[in-house]
Amino acid sequence: MTGKSLLSLGALALATAGLAAAKSYSIDLPAIAKAGAVELKPGDYKLKVEGSQAILTDQNGKSFNVPVKVENSGQKFTDTRIESVTQNGMDTIQSIDLGGSDTRLSLK
Repeated sequence: MTGKSLLSLGALALATAGLAAAKSYSIDLPAIAKAGAVELKPGDYKLKVEGSQAILTDQNGKSFNVPVKVENSGQKFTDTRIESVTQNGMDTIQSIDLGGSDTRLSLK
């Protein structure tokens, strides 16, 4: 192999790894919930993390960006779970544990 073909192969491998890292997670909100400054309706959402943003997409394809702090919990989560508290009669999401990983998203 020439140097150019090795470089091309390496670039392709890095691009493929980046795509694989962009995993999405499913979450279900049984009631209206607040995520950061965003109010989310009940329903199913796909969650994707890009840097310090969680992107939540509803069943109609509408996306909501929420700033998050990405943390390593030190333990692998079996399921994607939402931790919330009730404030002023509404659930407010505090954090989201991403199933199959050791990543916790703390909402800002």
